[in-house]
Amino acid sequence: MTPPPRGPRHWPAWVAVGLFRLLARLPFRWQVRLGSGLGRIGYLVLPGRRRVARTNLGICLPELDAAARERLLREHFRWLGVAAVCQGLSWGATPERLRGIVSIRNRAFIDRCIAEGRPVIVLVPHFLGLELGGTAFTALVHPGMYMYQRIRNPVIDAQVKHGRTRFGSMPVERQDDLRRLVREMKRGTPFFYLPDQDPGRRRGVFVPFCGLPAATVPTLGRIARLADAVVIPTFARFLPDGRGLELIFDPPLTDFPSGDTLQDTTRMNQVIEARLRDMPAQYFWVHRRFKTRPEGAPPVYARDARRQRCKRRRARV
Repeated sequence: MTPPPRGPRHWPAWVAVGLFRLLARLPFRWQVRLGSGLGRIGYLVLPGRRRVARTNLGICLPELDAAARERLLREHFRWLGVAAVCQGLSWGATPERLRGIVSIRNRAFIDRCIAEGRPVIVLVPHFLGLELGGTAFTALVHPGMYMYQRIRNPVIDAQVKHGRTRFGSMPVERQDDLRRLVREMKRGTPFFYLPDQDPGRRRGVFVPFCGLPAATVPTLGRIARLADAVVIPTFARFLPDGRGLELIFDPPLTDFPSGDTLQDTTRMNQVIEARLRDMPAQYFWVHRRFKTRPEGAPPVYARDARRQRCKRRRARV
């Protein structure tokens, strides 16, 4: 791994790294309290993200009234702050420390597949405990492979990559050959698949997510077929009152893949929706999940609507 740069322009990033590592030394309950406070501040000073999350909640949880969605929104920002403060644990916590924080539910599902030598895809949606849960997985369950997208800041990028690889896991770039990935899976290395962010029109297909067509990466079924892999949905949830984090393994998907790309991708979204409703405050609501729209469909987010109006005005000039 190339050493991260240390010049003056990168000093602010190094200060942030040092702060995260210092916070990781605090008792976990203290980190949760501090993170909750940070999240409350974030709710106030990040109006753009607040609007995105509010829009997403209105689309995905329409059964809630406005007051209930607003309470959920505030709770979400508190957990968002907790996830940020706990980042240093992912970078430096020992296995012993992780065992004291992370509990594992239904571990037998994945242990059985690994013991049988079956290729495994760990389906890991974007819930807020993802980073700490992934570190705990590699430290306490089994090293794996994960799809990696570089972070623009090289200092933070190096820290994140170190945190994800320090227990033996390996990164896979998005443009890497699938054959290498499949070979490694057949050797017994689980593959962490993070599916639920907007990939754009070129790389995605439109399938329902919470009732609205959403651009979605369609490769889960293909990888499962090529590797003859079992798919195990896996979720990380922060427990209330600073009691730790729970890593949850759901039963492996049955009759998957079906051979139909749209059907398999739709089923994947349904799995995420089911757990989203079980732990709604900890889903990653601040992401513009519905940014890419089907041809002719109106924008969902106010920012995208403004951009579209500007383009139309420029086109008329």
